[in-house]
Amino acid sequence: MPNLAVVFSPECLTELFPPERTDAFFDALFGGAEEGAYNIRLALTRATDRRLDFAFELHQRGNACLACNLTHGLPQVFARHPVIGAASLAARLAALAGWPEGAHHWELERTEELSDALHVVPFIITRTD
Repeated sequence: MPNLAVVFSPECLTELFPPERTDAFFDALFGGAEEGAYNIRLALTRATDRRLDFAFELHQRGNACLACNLTHGLPQVFARHPVIGAASLAARLAALAGWPEGAHHWELERTEELSDALHVVPFIITRTD
């Protein structure tokens, strides 16, 4: 099994989920990237041979309000939104972990408020074979 902390380095995750996706997401959602209250970043939180725990980190933009009412419905939005591409992202992450093609299940858990300036949406990928 590869060292998953090395495989899923910050550089790798930035390449898989580049900062430009935040602007594209808000452009599609609101018709303008400047309307977004946060930047989205993909981060690894834990990895085992059967489960990968990532998080979509929502970092407050400038003086924008990162209120929980803006972020608590995001798991459902992220699951379906083509700019986020959660299903294809999960497949790419599972492949990088060395898992067999299609042998995974993914889910987005409830938004967690870590601070006024940082909320996270847990992104869990489980091996199913």
